[in-house]
Amino acid sequence: MSSYHEAVLLKEAVDALAIQPDHIVVDTTFGAGGHARAILNTLERGTLIAFDRDADASANLLDDDRLIMIQENYAHLKRFLRLHNFTEIDSLLCDCGVSSHQLDVGERGFSIRFDGPLDMRMDHRQELTAEEIVNHYERDALTDLLWQYGELRNAKEITDLIISERSRVRIRTTFQLMGVLEPAVKGLRNKFFAKLFQALRIEVNQELEGIKQLLVQTAEVLKPGGRIVMIAYHSLEDRIIKNFFKSGSFDGSIKKDFYGNIDRPFKAVNKKVIVPSHAEIKANSRARSAKMRIAVKI
Repeated sequence: MSSYHEAVLLKEAVDALAIQPDHIVVDTTFGAGGHARAILNTLERGTLIAFDRDADASANLLDDDRLIMIQENYAHLKRFLRLHNFTEIDSLLCDCGVSSHQLDVGERGFSIRFDGPLDMRMDHRQELTAEEIVNHYERDALTDLLWQYGELRNAKEITDLIISERSRVRIRTTFQLMGVLEPAVKGLRNKFFAKLFQALRIEVNQELEGIKQLLVQTAEVLKPGGRIVMIAYHSLEDRIIKNFFKSGSFDGSIKKDFYGNIDRPFKAVNKKVIVPSHAEIKANSRARSAKMRIAVKI
């Protein structure tokens, strides 16, 4: 369990959920169970429904009758709630971050610090891997994902290097890929490769699409007055969340009803994004990019 990341914004997130003793609460990213433990401490006769598609998270399962663990992608929230006979919930928490366990275990392929296979799957039951993307995506598709998901300005140069190398030999490991791309590094090396790996990881796991599906489905199952708490770690995630809370759309476009009110399912609780304290960042450096937004179902 120590290899999993510490729960980020723990007290702030649980307080934001406004949990009552009999509530039905969803934690969409169980991980090491840090947020889950704190949530259970506030429940008496309520229920916590936890999702995590990473099978490794099952090692941290809590022995508690109030907990229902679902090893599935939170993008399928509504379907699996129905399978467990839940049609409404009182609050939902989503910590969008990659766990330290995933980053620190080289064989998962997420890390720029350890060599390992180009995998990056959060759920090993799926077929698509980073190796498949690097070796088989066409030029335009590869360039687009590096630009859109990694915000890499020299995406075309990176793609050219990858295509040149893969025409000679299959690219199979993280360090092999990094070695191929050393000539394309711009700025800080670690930051460059972090952005590259972010782009591949997002594509492998369809992370941004998953967040969009979660937000839409939460709007359908959350009770009026219920809370949704989202913790993002990069601008691509945060922009989707911010726009949906503000306008009910992912691109920020606003639609109004007959009476001139903005047609949206949620109303933001905090106008200013909530970030970790200096003390938390000092204790857990991976919390430094976290941004938390809270909204209430209208």
